[in-house]
Amino acid sequence: MKALRRALSFLRHLLLYGLFAVYLSPFFLVLINSFKSRREILSNPFGLPPAWSLQNFTTAFQRMGFVPAFMNSLVITVCSVIGIAVFSAMTAYLFVRTDWRFNKLMFFAMVASMLIPFQAIMIPLVRIYGGLNLLNNRWILIYMYLGFGSSFAVFLYHGFIKSIPKELEEAAMIDGCSRLQVFFLVVFPLLKSTTLSLIILNVLWIWNDFLLPSLVLISANNRTLPLTTFYFHGTYTSDYGLLMAALMLTILPVIIFYTGLQKHIIRGVMEGAIKA
Repeated sequence: MKALRRALSFLRHLLLYGLFAVYLSPFFLVLINSFKSRREILSNPFGLPPAWSLQNFTTAFQRMGFVPAFMNSLVITVCSVIGIAVFSAMTAYLFVRTDWRFNKLMFFAMVASMLIPFQAIMIPLVRIYGGLNLLNNRWILIYMYLGFGSSFAVFLYHGFIKSIPKELEEAAMIDGCSRLQVFFLVVFPLLKSTTLSLIILNVLWIWNDFLLPSLVLISANNRTLPLTTFYFHGTYTSDYGLLMAALMLTILPVIIFYTGLQKHIIRGVMEGAIKA
């Protein structure tokens, strides 16, 4: 029986490692081909490069305008994520701590709005904002991300805030804190795990998003990294090495960010779900 269990365990681990290798194989293909020339890719796309040269990366960095696009993505992502975290936490706190019938109605409306796909409203959205001459503006895009990301964030915060004892807030108010101070000094620090989970999930979503920025940001000066990579692909369609290097430059920042904070994702989501 022990030998059978060991064999089954070995097969299970072998299967998991095999699936892991299949899952990561496209990433490794892009990585190794980003160091090759076009001729080397066509002759041997699955082999290692004969020489590990950074020429493709330096060329792609200059031609795609990486720094302006990176700054646009950084500003949009940071402002959107901070806005979603702060305003959603405040909204969920209001829903939980004030016993108004209107709050319950608004909470269920926000939860129900998560079922509506963006593709169903993107054409009316563009027509309305285009008619008001509000497109091609990074701050309008941040405002849209705040609207689209708040429902899920409020849902997670709502479940966690319900588990925070009211006695903590009452003690702070006895010491002279206002309701706003109670939230930022007592309640919001207790939401650290949920906030970190939301930050990671929203960074991955907003940084990699292509559809909404492609509808809002028109001029080249306002393009994010995914948009810049797309137009770079249209210019250098036949130079596969440059395309692979541009893709690696685009996804590298978010990979570094996710690797550093990945342990907080499952913990924050599970805590919010259990205490909902």
